[in-house]
Amino acid sequence: MTEHDHAVVTAPGALPLLGHAGAFQRDPARFLASLSRHGDLVRIKMGPMRVLVVCHPALLDEMLVRDKIFDRTGPLFQRARDVVGNGVATCPHAEHRRQRRLVQPAFHKTRMPGYAAIASSQIAEHTAAWRAGQPMDVIAELNRLTCAVVARTLFSTEMDASELARVVTDIQTVLDGLTRSAMTPPRLEHLPIVGIRGFLAARDRLRQGTLRLVSDYRRAGGDRGDLLSMLLMAGDAADGRLSDEEVCDQVLTFTMAGTETLANTMAWALHRLSRHPEVERRLHAEVDAVLDGRVATFDDLDRLEYTGQVIAETLRLHSPAFLFLRRVSIDAELGGAPVATGDTVLWSPHTIHYRPDLYPDPERFDPGRWAGDMRKTLPRGAYVPFGGGPRKCVGEYFALTEGAMALASIVARWRLRPTTDRPVRGVFRATLRPHTLHLIPEPRARSSVRNQLGA
Repeated sequence: MTEHDHAVVTAPGALPLLGHAGAFQRDPARFLASLSRHGDLVRIKMGPMRVLVVCHPALLDEMLVRDKIFDRTGPLFQRARDVVGNGVATCPHAEHRRQRRLVQPAFHKTRMPGYAAIASSQIAEHTAAWRAGQPMDVIAELNRLTCAVVARTLFSTEMDASELARVVTDIQTVLDGLTRSAMTPPRLEHLPIVGIRGFLAARDRLRQGTLRLVSDYRRAGGDRGDLLSMLLMAGDAADGRLSDEEVCDQVLTFTMAGTETLANTMAWALHRLSRHPEVERRLHAEVDAVLDGRVATFDDLDRLEYTGQVIAETLRLHSPAFLFLRRVSIDAELGGAPVATGDTVLWSPHTIHYRPDLYPDPERFDPGRWAGDMRKTLPRGAYVPFGGGPRKCVGEYFALTEGAMALASIVARWRLRPTTDRPVRGVFRATLRPHTLHLIPEPRARSSVRNQLGA
């Protein structure tokens, strides 16, 4: 073993039969964040399954880059494909390169001003309907907002308000049932299990409705400025074009990936702001100077620097894309340690983002740590809310754009106050989200920027 090799250690505290599953279920974020204290490659037991967890940024980067060896295969990914299809996020390595080249143009930066205009409209409509002084289920409200933004971005001209409301409801039903479905054996899917039947019906409506829209769009042709148009136009002699079924898979993948993950990020950010008045004051100063109470637009983003830092710190502490499994396709090594064909490797942003050698006082919410050249000083694999390597999230820029616009627009108009002092716990469903989060919106009377800055 050389100085660059990493030994595999076993995490303490495994119980008979359960292994570490109990500790994970009680507090998944804290459990995963604690593993780096034991080593860089840590073995855990989840019931009968033995899993290797990557806890070091260099090893994580090595694994993510070698996506042919550490592939998205196995029963859990197959269940995900049953739900959203074989899209760019769920397909195995052999199909990923072609899909990535075909979907990448839909997320080109030149498309973002148009998508941002859609987001601005939906943000204005949804946040204007909030009722001052009335406790609000933040998770549900932000899910409605992000679902509407994604639906309008995908299908900009084809849905009236009632159709959009139905699609939003179906998206939420599918997201709520995604984890339950992944844990339900296929042979039991059609039994009258609570929640599964409604989930399957919503999933089928989304797929059938999407296929109809894809067919209509393809017949009409042209660019309507939305994601679906771009997916249908993408292609070349080498890769061909996406079939209707493939386009449908991509649409469902983007729908699932672009709703709850962003809603959860916004929810965690608003929760943190409600508990950190000094951060809230600084953010208010920025949005008052830039927006003066109006909804953010794409052209505002360059001046919303601290807003971006709040988003970055929220993603560090509460990455909603929380847990990923890879299966080893051939005998290989990771950090000098042997891994065998069929082994399961787990990675999570939480095993990296809470390392004190990377982030001093890692549990502290400190957006200011992202000022200046902070990101350039971090090693590869040290900040991974959107993954890394060839399979890094294709919608990263879209998500950061919408997230900054939504957060700035909300805090420009509203101050959200907690209803209780009790800690907010994260729970793992399809993503990591607050268990419950109710906040009270209060209209903001904007002070002058000079007062906000303490001048």
